[in-house]
Amino acid sequence: MSRVYLLVEGQTEEAFVNELMVPFYARIGLYLTPIIVSTSAGHKGGMISFAKTRPQIEKLCKQDEASYVTTLFDLYALPEDFPGKRSPVYPMSGNGRQKAKFLEEELALVVNLPNFIPNLLVHEFEALLFSKLEVFEQWTDDDRVLEPLILARKKNAPEDINDGPHTAPSKRILSAMSGYQKTFHGPLIACDIGLDAIRAECPHFDAWLHNLEGLVST
Repeated sequence: MSRVYLLVEGQTEEAFVNELMVPFYARIGLYLTPIIVSTSAGHKGGMISFAKTRPQIEKLCKQDEASYVTTLFDLYALPEDFPGKRSPVYPMSGNGRQKAKFLEEELALVVNLPNFIPNLLVHEFEALLFSKLEVFEQWTDDDRVLEPLILARKKNAPEDINDGPHTAPSKRILSAMSGYQKTFHGPLIACDIGLDAIRAECPHFDAWLHNLEGLVST
């Protein structure tokens, strides 16, 4: 049996973990607990600055040293004080997976605790939903609205869809489906897609889950 605390950015990720990942991994003895990052006293959700997030990571790691702590933060729109963001060797021209791996390594160096597993979503949670776009059809009255999403998916793998603040995965979905509600539709669609399909299309996400699965035997 292994316990893992997941520090997540918001309610969408919390629901995703609780509804899809928790029951799936409990069967193999991997017990996951999502915790929404605090931004200030009485407020949770989003990462305003790493300076406010670091103490939360370290506290979780130290309060239960027999467990593990990991993160479920979006690579997209990370705060500028995040470890490695201002590094002169940060791969600005690299793909999302290269950027995420670099920042995860920098984050591990800063936290420097043996039970910490850094992880970033490439580029954000909604990228995972591009793994199987036909699932969106049950939420639309006219499937033609999905055509821009389908076109984007044909050109790029889910984790490579991120052209900027107006064309990131979540922005594309909102543009196509004005009624899309991140905290409601996101986890439901992810559950309909399923972990296997998501992992098959999102190698960075898949590698993180392989890492977590390896904890069961340690």
